Amino acid sequence: MSGPERRLWKMEFEIWNFLTVIILVFALVMVIAGIFSAYFGAGKNRVYGGVICAAGLIVGVLWAYLVAFSDIEPFCNVPAWDVVYDAVVNLVAVLIGALIAIGIFLVVVLKS
Repeated sequence: MSGPERRLWKMEFEIWNFLTVIILVFALVMVIAGIFSAYFGAGKNRVYGGVICAAGLIVGVLWAYLVAFSDIEPFCNVPAWDVVYDAVVNLVAVLIGALIAIGIFLVVVLKS
């Protein structure tokens, strides 16, 4: 495989990693928002919350099956659990860095 072909394959692989994070986070937020709406809502909002929660569960379970247990191309080439682990570690690192920067900013602004 030559240089440009290798870069194209790597880019496609990273795109699937990116989509994995997007879809799993979408599913997780849908489940949490659905539970929140079903618990705190009234009337139709409770039903909508249940539907949102069910949709999130369906999307999450379907995507987890495709990337972890199926032999369907290109899903089986995505190291889903490594991608999710890296995404969580990177998110925590971003939050820590941002909180440190905001803390320094607040100290400087409040002291002056």
